[in-house]
Amino acid sequence: MKRALFYKKIKNKTLQCRLCPRFCILKENELGKCKVRKNMGGILYSLSYEQPVAMHIDPIEKKPLYHFLPGTTSFSIGMAGCNLCCTFCQNWEISQKGPEEIPVPNVRSKEIIKEALKNDCPSISYTYSEPLISYEYVLECSKLARKNKMKNVIVSNGFTNPEPLKKIIPFIDAVNIDVKGDDKFYREITGAWLEPVLESLKLYKKNGVWIEVTNLLIPGKNDSQKQIKWLVDWIAKNLGKDTPVHFSAFWPTHKLQDVPSTTLKTLKKAREIGMKKLNYVYTGNLPDEDGNNTYCPSCKEVLIKRMGFKVMENNIKNGKCKCGKKIAGVWV
Repeated sequence: MKRALFYKKIKNKTLQCRLCPRFCILKENELGKCKVRKNMGGILYSLSYEQPVAMHIDPIEKKPLYHFLPGTTSFSIGMAGCNLCCTFCQNWEISQKGPEEIPVPNVRSKEIIKEALKNDCPSISYTYSEPLISYEYVLECSKLARKNKMKNVIVSNGFTNPEPLKKIIPFIDAVNIDVKGDDKFYREITGAWLEPVLESLKLYKKNGVWIEVTNLLIPGKNDSQKQIKWLVDWIAKNLGKDTPVHFSAFWPTHKLQDVPSTTLKTLKKAREIGMKKLNYVYTGNLPDEDGNNTYCPSCKEVLIKRMGFKVMENNIKNGKCKCGKKIAGVWV
């Protein structure tokens, strides 16, 4: 464990964590909502420091990031815990448990970098659960990665306060933020609220971080055309029409076992709505060739052809289509 950043003492040995918008008030020996940050003797500690519960080499497309170093692999790590409690979480076995419940060997940040370099990964992704509740470890790894000329990717719920984001953003190259639905959906299904997520996205955008957005469509919960149109309009206005958006299919899991899977028809309709305002809209978790490929917004030619997470063909040269149209993204 490591002494945590972003907290203040209130009185006696009671603390307030200031990492995320929950602002948890913690008495001695209490854990935050995330199950990661703990008041020990009047000092806040991160229990997930050097404690990755998952380490894998993934295609960058799995994050999903389609306009960031396509066809490359990313050394991906995840720690236990999360500051949301989504009833549909696909990684609930690690997100809804604390580090003390999943004992693992310590892995120092320099070992993460060493493994990434050994496996020719040009980036490190902090993913699987909410990475920024393990802030100190992610910050340390991202600084060391940058020194070794690797890029850093955050796959996040976006539920983080501005001050911590401002400190780590200089070391982050790309993010995928899961915007889960409207505020009503957040409060009923995730135990959080929407506004801090939108503010985080605007802060990443302001600081030049490459952004892609994911929206998991759950039947009867957040898949109405009204909600999809709201999200598309917000992204177009606040992040720009070149921001890639991924509409993904839900599969029954965790506490939503009784909800049916998302249909391909729903995904295709969401993409159709998105393409009216945005240049790059994708579908995920179900086979859909049109929704998996990247097309030039000008001449409509296939730029990147994908099969699942694998890039089969990449026709982008020097960041442009052969017609001369500049294609938004970070290219190899």
